[in-house]
Amino acid sequence: MGQTADTSKPVVPAKEKTNHQLTFSIDATQPIINAFIGYRQGYEFAADYYLHKELYGVVEGGLGNASVNYTGPVNLKYNSNNSFVRGGINRCILTRQSVDDWDAVFIGARLGVGFINRTKASYKVVDSIWGNTAEGTTPAQNFTGYWFELTGGMRMELVKHFFIGYLVRGKFLLNTSAFQDLAPVYVAGYGRGDKNAVFDFNFYLTYAIRWKRHNLGPVKAP
Repeated sequence: MGQTADTSKPVVPAKEKTNHQLTFSIDATQPIINAFIGYRQGYEFAADYYLHKELYGVVEGGLGNASVNYTGPVNLKYNSNNSFVRGGINRCILTRQSVDDWDAVFIGARLGVGFINRTKASYKVVDSIWGNTAEGTTPAQNFTGYWFELTGGMRMELVKHFFIGYLVRGKFLLNTSAFQDLAPVYVAGYGRGDKNAVFDFNFYLTYAIRWKRHNLGPVKAP
């Protein structure tokens, strides 16, 4: 007798065993910095969503302003305000112990864009030796800055749905020519506009929303 043909159908592997998680965060370091550095104000927020295999999609944004009023050999006065948005990914480098384990150590990357408006700037330069002065104004200007970030940090769930965590950032300005004409003293989301590379730190308070991801288990292919 001939062998009976194998009519069984291949099995599709089960879906990844995990749940959905969407988080919303506020950077708690900004109000502290605002209180100690009087010339500028900044606020930052973030949200991320668990995609799969320890990969998170991240969106961040915020706004800020600065007031410059320098006196001395060089007198300079202007105001600026701006908003920014960043997008990118976080990758958790720790193995999760269960579907309910959301503590994480991250590495990640971002692309950021900031939109800055600077008012007309007035200046006066005094030659301390000869007493000569030069003064004038620089017209108001709008800037757009682009930068790339490398990030690393961690997040820990203190009680259900509530986290604390931090990120360390290395930021690298991509269009360095944008700020050559009187660079903004402060760009929210980036830092000093006269620096091509800066490092930053965020301490986040985070709330998470979770819901079940349905897992039907192994099924036969059609």
